[in-house]
Amino acid sequence: MKKKFLKYFIMCTAVIFFMTSASVTVLASEYDIPVWSSQNNKVSDNIVNANTAKNDVVNTNASAESREVLDSSQAITNNPLKLTSGGAILIEQSTGNVLYDYNMHEKLRPASVTKIMTILLIMEAIDGGRISLTDKVSCSENANSMGGSQIWLDTTEELTVDEMLKAICVVSANDCTVAMAEFLEGSEEAFVAKMNEKAKALGMNDTTFKNCHGIDEDGHLTSPYDIAIMSRELLTKHPSITKYTTIYMDSLRDGKSELVNTNKLVRNYEGCTGLKTGSTSVALFNLSASATRNGLSLIAVIMKGETSAIRFNEARKLLDYGFTNYQYKSLGTANDVVGNIEINKGLEPTVEAVIKNDVGIVMRKSNNNNVKQNVELFNNISAPVTKGQKIGEVTFTLNDEQIAKVDLVALKDVAQYGFGSMLNRVYKTWFTLTRN
Repeated sequence: MKKKFLKYFIMCTAVIFFMTSASVTVLASEYDIPVWSSQNNKVSDNIVNANTAKNDVVNTNASAESREVLDSSQAITNNPLKLTSGGAILIEQSTGNVLYDYNMHEKLRPASVTKIMTILLIMEAIDGGRISLTDKVSCSENANSMGGSQIWLDTTEELTVDEMLKAICVVSANDCTVAMAEFLEGSEEAFVAKMNEKAKALGMNDTTFKNCHGIDEDGHLTSPYDIAIMSRELLTKHPSITKYTTIYMDSLRDGKSELVNTNKLVRNYEGCTGLKTGSTSVALFNLSASATRNGLSLIAVIMKGETSAIRFNEARKLLDYGFTNYQYKSLGTANDVVGNIEINKGLEPTVEAVIKNDVGIVMRKSNNNNVKQNVELFNNISAPVTKGQKIGEVTFTLNDEQIAKVDLVALKDVAQYGFGSMLNRVYKTWFTLTRN
């Protein structure tokens, strides 16, 4: 009996030694991704990972450098579309990649496209819980006195935030815009200060706001580039805004006030999601137009078009160019399992490695090469391991050029062996052996 027990003791000791000193096997593979189309997306050889700092520009806590979201180094800049407006830009929404650039940093008067920033701050207040869509908003004498596009608010009436947003997005109501500015910050001046603060945080270096509505005022300037930045911020951070920006016809005041969208693309351009028009006799005709088709979301900005028809036609040209030549491809989804990695001294021998963030790229449809991925899991990972801990990387390449990279993280916690847990494991192993 003593010999038999000694035999079991030696075997259990060997098991413990093996489990506490085993090294990690590196799992690596390089292969064509079979579930994706062989048509790969490349933006003029400028492929952008949707989860790099370029996508984090919308984070107002980011550094000034990381807020330079829109990379124009490979954009089309020689105006082959023969645009005649004062300035234009086309970007892909999820990455911020510039697909077409024509005088994109030209400082021009935005007219009511200004209201994109106003709407952005309203949506931040709603989504942040400061105000609700059902809150009642009154009209001051100042708001009542506004000219230009309006719904003729009266100082004796109140509209809900929902109704105000509808009037601002659909018919560009200046009176409602000022009423909302005063409701949020107490005065239009204080609200405009918030607009400029937000513009600075987003890296809108071509922009100075003098008012919240866009009526011509000396020094009230922005650029196609900056309009693209704030449009992207609004659409990516507050996608519910399209509930309003896609309305073509509606009404207020129990049907007494009819609303018809100033953005004609909402009615006649497939996939249009908004966004905002603007025009004055000095600014001429401006537009930020957004649309989504087959998972590709684009934003086209036109400034200083000579006529209303020109701004819509040239925005349509930009969007058509983007949808014809580019596509967005997902390379991986957060929490996709890539492999297993062995853990030294862990209560569990392995843990699943998963993709940390969604990752995707924009590329030209004409590029038919296969995207490849290389999975690298780190060596010598020892317990304890925490959920979300980086344990590897996936690199995506096209023609041997790196196009994207994403971290691999542990799917769950793995605790470390302690003296008690090792004794428990020895006991279980011994019990199993004695039953055989």
